[in-house]
Amino acid sequence: MRNKINTSLLLFALIMLGCNSNEDTTSKEPATSEEKVLKKPNIVYVLTDQWRAQATGYNGDPNLVGRTPNLDKIASEGVNFKNAISTTPVCTPYRSALLTGQYPSTTGMFLNDLHLPEESYCMAEMFKEGGYNTAYIGKWHLDGMGRAEYTPKERRQGFDYWKALECSHDYKNLYYYAGDDTTRKVWEGYGPYAETQDAIAYMKDHANDENPFLLVLAVGAPHFPYRSTPDEFQPIFKEEGIILPDNITDEKHRAKATKDATGYYAHIMGLDSCIGNLQRAIEDAGIAENTIFVFTSDHGEMLGSHGWKSWQKQVSWAEAVRIPFLLKYPAKYGKEGIEVDAPIGTPDVLPTLLNLAGLEIPKSIEGESMNYAIGDNEAAKDKAALVMQLAPFAGDFPEYRGVYTNRYAYITNLDGPVRMFDNIKDPLQMNNLLDNPEFAQVQADLEQKLQAELAKIGDEFKPKEYYLDKWNYTTREGGAIPYSQEANPEIVFQGPSLNKKFK
Repeated sequence: MRNKINTSLLLFALIMLGCNSNEDTTSKEPATSEEKVLKKPNIVYVLTDQWRAQATGYNGDPNLVGRTPNLDKIASEGVNFKNAISTTPVCTPYRSALLTGQYPSTTGMFLNDLHLPEESYCMAEMFKEGGYNTAYIGKWHLDGMGRAEYTPKERRQGFDYWKALECSHDYKNLYYYAGDDTTRKVWEGYGPYAETQDAIAYMKDHANDENPFLLVLAVGAPHFPYRSTPDEFQPIFKEEGIILPDNITDEKHRAKATKDATGYYAHIMGLDSCIGNLQRAIEDAGIAENTIFVFTSDHGEMLGSHGWKSWQKQVSWAEAVRIPFLLKYPAKYGKEGIEVDAPIGTPDVLPTLLNLAGLEIPKSIEGESMNYAIGDNEAAKDKAALVMQLAPFAGDFPEYRGVYTNRYAYITNLDGPVRMFDNIKDPLQMNNLLDNPEFAQVQADLEQKLQAELAKIGDEFKPKEYYLDKWNYTTREGGAIPYSQEANPEIVFQGPSLNKKFK
């Protein structure tokens, strides 16, 4: 009886307190930590360009040990997806797969500089329907209407706050467009630094909003040019001090990779400092506990490995397809550090974030939420991440399909299987296990996994001409589509909705 009376008195007191409160509910007074946790989590998605998974201190790159302290800290306190995979390791295909949760074979977005149709159902629209404010800062590379051109609001796929440019890597003279202003502006100094500061300003302005925010910061580095780096970090790396992996065997490639690596790593140190600034800003804003922070990249680069030139991507080797993917969400996962063995492919990212935010996953999404694998590697031990290249360009190599698991890589082309590696025992992928009798069952299992993944999305793995004809794309010599309006005023822009032959 006493408990019932006490409960009634407490309820009455709370009601009276609410009735007598003179608090202005529209005030921007900072919310308490309890109130912030009750709100859906903010999301800060940091997307870099051409940053391979191997190139971090926490992953043991000898050139970066002790030199990526901010990322190392996140890796030790957050969730480290050790086997994150870029499904099609090149810019536009990755970005379209990220925003739609669909594979390039489904969307037709398998070449750089294609136009992502306005009617696509994308990340920002999904989060806006869930009550989120949305913001995009940096490199877009999804409009396909010229790399230096303005992207109007109706083609921003649901992002409201906008300071972006289609594509540029001129880091010390980096252009952007702000909102609905068609005037091309220039970020001050080293572009990624200025973009980071703008992201920090956005977070400060919206930290105490009633609605949570989704903020994508898409910086262009460490993508070449390798010499347009932060001034303070370039002197740290000398050619004579660079340590290259053993899978760069050609002396010509070693010399070029050594030179390029000095700039590549300088970019990385600069971006690590950006990550540190973002983390401090989130803490200072009082939103760290209930903010999902993601650091990742769209793809890696070969940097001379296996005989490929430094900036080569698109290929199926680990240096190109394996990317860093760190996730920090203290309210849910604490700060003890969790390593996830299961691979996460590009179309899996969007449903994972939607799931973490408590939002519905649309039926259009082809990837799967990987939350079930966080803290339970056994649950996702059979997961396979699909990799694909429908119509290669900027490099002499054939179409391929393949899978990466928590241990193996298995790659096929139109003639059949070509490579199989044990990525744990052989991370440099130097010992091809294909047709090795001791691994016959492993190969059979991987082939079965590959066919199962292709069947899920209805990809029959046909020659590149089939896909180019299906979407009516015209490519120039080398397989790429023209994109420079300045170089070719008569250019015809292309995309799934612009090329009407597509059905």
